[in-house]
Amino acid sequence: MAQTPPLPSLPVLRSFEAAARHQSFTMAAEELGLTQGAISRQVRELEELIGARLFARVGRSVQLTPAGRGFARDLGGDLARLRQSVSRAVAAGDGGSILSVAVLPTFGSRWLMPRLPDFCARHPDIQLSFSSRGEPFDLQEARCDVAIHFGRADWPGAQLTPLCPENLRAVAAPAFIERHGIQRPADLCRAPLLQLSSRPDAWAGFLAAQAQDATRAGTGMLFDQFSLMISAALQGLGAALLPVYLIEDELSQGSLCAVAAVGSPQEASYHIATPLGGTSREAASFVSWLRRQVPRRRAA
Repeated sequence: MAQTPPLPSLPVLRSFEAAARHQSFTMAAEELGLTQGAISRQVRELEELIGARLFARVGRSVQLTPAGRGFARDLGGDLARLRQSVSRAVAAGDGGSILSVAVLPTFGSRWLMPRLPDFCARHPDIQLSFSSRGEPFDLQEARCDVAIHFGRADWPGAQLTPLCPENLRAVAAPAFIERHGIQRPADLCRAPLLQLSSRPDAWAGFLAAQAQDATRAGTGMLFDQFSLMISAALQGLGAALLPVYLIEDELSQGSLCAVAAVGSPQEASYHIATPLGGTSREAASFVSWLRRQVPRRRAA
């Protein structure tokens, strides 16, 4: 029977993970409060243990080898799960429980966090652990209790509960509207249009719904996050198609104005994803609370 290889120590694994994440022994040392030499020795110990080079020196810097990239990718997830397991054990010892929630970044910061004090007040025994996720993943492998998903109802291995449709508005900063003489939806055809990489057809669909020329629908600055696009719109860099729930404050304060009150039709919508096979009491409470927040958003 083949011998099971010995496991590296946790300090060795932490040193490698930090060095791989920063692509720098110096920055890893600063993060962990060690010397650069200590990081180098621990990485070398790990390489000797697994029998493969994990870093290659390129000039005065280091780069991960193919073996190093694969190991770093797996190790990052393993350490995250280990931290989560420790947190769960600590919470259980305190008589509480930890609920792991994966959330879309801008949804979390702009919609969920302002409302979260209400949930915490209602459920003081539930500790929440958040991570940012933009794509479907294996909920059980990641030990994730609840995730917010935007798209079609096609998350393998998950139970999807409808949350709400995406309610878009064409918006722009007041100075931008004045500068480009925008008075009606047709005027958007000659103005800069901010684009989101995950919604490549949003402007074309919006303009088509307005019976307007969509030939310029794909031109303009491109962003991969709503949060960046909101900042660009606030700075007058273009008009943006944004979900109302993300810009409630900006609309009420007048820093962004709706150019058209008709949302772009969307086949995709927001869902709450939970693992197949049932949910915990804590997860059920959180899902129920989330769904109760939706009427306030729909009324916006």
